[in-house]
Amino acid sequence: MEPAPFAPAEDSGVVLTTTRLALRRLVRDDAAFILGLLNEPAWLRFIGDKGVRTLDEARRYIATGPQAMYREHGFGLWLVATHAEAKPIGICGLIKRLGLEDVDLGFAYREEFQGQGFAREAAAAALTYAKDVVGLQRIVALTALDNERSIRLLVKLGFEFERILRLKADGPESRLFARTLPG
Repeated sequence: MEPAPFAPAEDSGVVLTTTRLALRRLVRDDAAFILGLLNEPAWLRFIGDKGVRTLDEARRYIATGPQAMYREHGFGLWLVATHAEAKPIGICGLIKRLGLEDVDLGFAYREEFQGQGFAREAAAAALTYAKDVVGLQRIVALTALDNERSIRLLVKLGFEFERILRLKADGPESRLFARTLPG
């Protein structure tokens, strides 16, 4: 789904919008949401325990992860919120990981918002942003070996499985999917 035309206020942090969603930069005040998301059973199982157990640790995660990436690369993981209630439901965005040549599409949603098409809608908008704003020609995505829901979404978005890899020598194996973005 293409992002809807939108002219955000200068300080809103909104990066792009879709029919139902706004994707904006994470800020310090999002710590409670991030604390909950990073401790969801699906996050812990498929992404891994980041050791974030307090609001201060969540603020540090935001500052040293997404906000650092915004400064360094101009993109990162964005908070996904519904237009209707401005309710945070997940994160989605572009990640430049050490050990990967390509930029990675990442996403995670609170359990109660899964299976409603939000992940696909936000990811499609992020792919458009990757192509039109960042100028990427290729993008990758990583999943845990058994994360069938994310694998199905990536296939729907046009990604193809390339290989199994480890980002760290002692880390878990992941599936690497890739997609060429149309010129």
